[in-house]
Amino acid sequence: MGTGGHSLSICKKLSSKGRLICLDRDPEAVKLSSKRLALQTIRVDVIQANYADLDVILKEKNIPKVDGVLLDLGMSTFQLEHSGRGFSFKADEPLDMRMNPYDRKTAFDLVNKKSQKEIAWILKNYGEEKRAKLIAGSIAQARRKQPIKTSLQLANIIAEVIPRTYSPRKRHPATKSFQALRIAINQELNNFQTFLAKIPLLMAQEGRLVILSYHSLEDRLGKKSMATWERPCTCPPDFPRCVCGKRPLFKRLFKKGIKAENKEIAENPKARSAILRAAERI
Repeated sequence: MGTGGHSLSICKKLSSKGRLICLDRDPEAVKLSSKRLALQTIRVDVIQANYADLDVILKEKNIPKVDGVLLDLGMSTFQLEHSGRGFSFKADEPLDMRMNPYDRKTAFDLVNKKSQKEIAWILKNYGEEKRAKLIAGSIAQARRKQPIKTSLQLANIIAEVIPRTYSPRKRHPATKSFQALRIAINQELNNFQTFLAKIPLLMAQEGRLVILSYHSLEDRLGKKSMATWERPCTCPPDFPRCVCGKRPLFKRLFKKGIKAENKEIAENPKARSAILRAAERI
């Protein structure tokens, strides 16, 4: 749900019989969106919950199926710039990175307590960082002198071992590492995979699923799932006919992900990395 921008747009399109359920793990996002959506004429439920638990929420609400789901996997500007949890290295904030501040483990715990090998694995697999081992070694060396407590402290440690000539012109050397740590702390890929496994059973026929992702790991998972739903047959290609009995669950509305055009990027630079994919339940 974030700060409710998409939710507000959806409300304006729904009929008087429509109902919107908004989920977010972040209690601050819930507070902000509740105020923003309070004046809507349709029924709106704003709930602090993990979207991976959508099935649980719908059961509690006695809703067997939904007609549409918009899953926005990006971070809100509020979280990046005003949460004070160290998601960004533009300000010197505590190394937290929890979407839900009531979760137990923080980025501080990961950076200061995980082994050098474990940190390298996280940076490589969640951030696709080519210099993961070098960065992990630098983190291990720095924390032996003193704990790494803030986002700027960590960003500077990373920047010292990755020369600017290596990084793309506009990207800070710590960008991929911060992404990797955030994904690990919040179990973002696990949550997404859980959601993808559940969603076919939760959608009504002709219901539409729309996914907005912002990095390649999430986009690949969404793309692969939609392709599998559309062509689920597991029979060998040389079989004359299907004997596995698996039938299509969704049809993709377009084969390739949609990216923002230059005009939108000029108005909203954060849209540059967004990819939208959509499928209809059949």
